[in-house]
Amino acid sequence: MNLSYWEIKSWLTNIDYTIVGSGIVGLNCALQLKQKFPKATILILEKGMLPQGASTKNAGFACFGSLSEILDDLKSHSEEDVVNLIKKRLDGLLLLRQTLTDQAIYYQQLGGYELFTKEDTQFFEACLEKREAINSLIKPIFNDDVFQLKKNGFGFKNIQDTYVFNPFEGQIDTGKMMETLLQKVQFLGIKILNNITVESFEDTSKGVHVKTNQVEFESQNLIFTTNGFASQHISEKVKPARAQVLITKPIKNLHIKGTFHLDKGYYYFRNIDNRILFGGGRNLDFKAEETTQLEQTELIQNKLKELLKTVILPETNFEIDYSWSGIMGVGSSKKPIVKQLSDHIYCGVRLGGMGVAIGSLVGKEIVDLIE
Repeated sequence: MNLSYWEIKSWLTNIDYTIVGSGIVGLNCALQLKQKFPKATILILEKGMLPQGASTKNAGFACFGSLSEILDDLKSHSEEDVVNLIKKRLDGLLLLRQTLTDQAIYYQQLGGYELFTKEDTQFFEACLEKREAINSLIKPIFNDDVFQLKKNGFGFKNIQDTYVFNPFEGQIDTGKMMETLLQKVQFLGIKILNNITVESFEDTSKGVHVKTNQVEFESQNLIFTTNGFASQHISEKVKPARAQVLITKPIKNLHIKGTFHLDKGYYYFRNIDNRILFGGGRNLDFKAEETTQLEQTELIQNKLKELLKTVILPETNFEIDYSWSGIMGVGSSKKPIVKQLSDHIYCGVRLGGMGVAIGSLVGKEIVDLIE
């Protein structure tokens, strides 16, 4: 494609920072760059019509980990690492709320609930045994006991009679969050080009030469915030992890409020606009879900529908409205990868399914690396 003089001059000349990916990390990175370097020219490249990974496709949980997830993390991370991860997630959520305001993102702190199935009695009892120890471990962060016990008051079936309740967990409207982020970025004069894919890049004496499916240009610096798609560009230990989601049509008198975790966090649901938004099931076929294809599978969609009927809405008639999927970035460690890859290239990836919680902070941490 041949661009005009005006297009080259206005969009692709004297670029100080090019950010690849317009999700939570990329947009927050752009905001932080503009705050640190007010005169910098910043360009964001996005391969989709909308942010393509999980930023516009997640369930809107403002969470930091359920009891069973934290216990699972302790199998592969030290206590210090787990405490630091939880603190990072809390700090990230606070930064998100301060940047955009609670009103703009429809933040509500209705609490989070972890449900255990009847078949998981042994696992449930093992979690309860360690509840007080986990509360003690993270009490310095919250100044209170986080994980409490509540009776099943929502009429769920085929689960243990007691939930593990976390009053510190919240929820947001994902669409409002991304709309507000995009508005803030564009108000500051940061340009975004959509439907453009980076095909290759090369360090040069002046910065980075960037080749896309549409155009080639020079940028002083290049920053990858592509999370689950990171391995398409850089050699970091990030695997894609697809998350499938469905949503019901509106349900009259839907009394369920809060955010809910089931089966070690592999399933999750909430009420949004009197609908149940329900996602998960990656654990049914980890290998098949290690993909960047934004598709749904019969195996997982059927399991989600089954759990809706047998556990979540056993006495309620409902219809599925539609379903979708998003791509997370995961790895053997829950720690995000924030690093300088060369003189002019940086990355902030592998958010481990906690993009809402840590995306804002990862964007800031990238900028902290830049002098």
